Amino acid sequence: MTSSRKISRIEPDAMALRALAHPQRMRMLGMLRMDGPATATGLAARLGMNSGATSYHLRQLARHGFIVEDEERGSARDRWWKAAHESTVFHTDGSDDETLDASIAFAEAALQAQIGQMKQALARHVTLPEEWRAASTLSDLSIPLSAPEARALVERLNQVIAAAMETAPKLGGPYPPGVEPFTIMLHAFPHPPEEDAE
Repeated sequence: MTSSRKISRIEPDAMALRALAHPQRMRMLGMLRMDGPATATGLAARLGMNSGATSYHLRQLARHGFIVEDEERGSARDRWWKAAHESTVFHTDGSDDETLDASIAFAEAALQAQIGQMKQALARHVTLPEEWRAASTLSDLSIPLSAPEARALVERLNQVIAAAMETAPKLGGPYPPGVEPFTIMLHAFPHPPEEDAE
């Protein structure tokens, strides 16, 4: 059994959230977290971008503390970058308008990225081994709750996920045989009235 470890997290301010809300920056940070350190050139090839653009986005991520230079790799010509944290924490209940607006903008960008990931996951679902198909789910549940009950439920679910992260290998590999990153997306909200649907 793997021993428990502390999960590194960043809780960005409004300016940093706005910087991270850029789709390419979100993808780059995700790739550095999931796949480990990379260079601007390597990320550019994977993303279909030029290395000048990826270098700019990497500098912005570094400026706001999301990534750091990997000093154990690279040379004067090739700078390697790695994620500075395993998780980004943000809140949509900001106490001021600027923080709330930045949080909502980031949430919208994150949701679009998550929708893309879900589409990719569904597209490859039939090619997965049976054990991974059985471990995957797409659930939609509604429960009548008060706001304090809903918050307590979300906190309990997050505690379960955090406990699993603390005993799992660190993202970026290498992983033991049969182990790979397993993504859990938690969306919880008061059910919107049908007339609000677009």
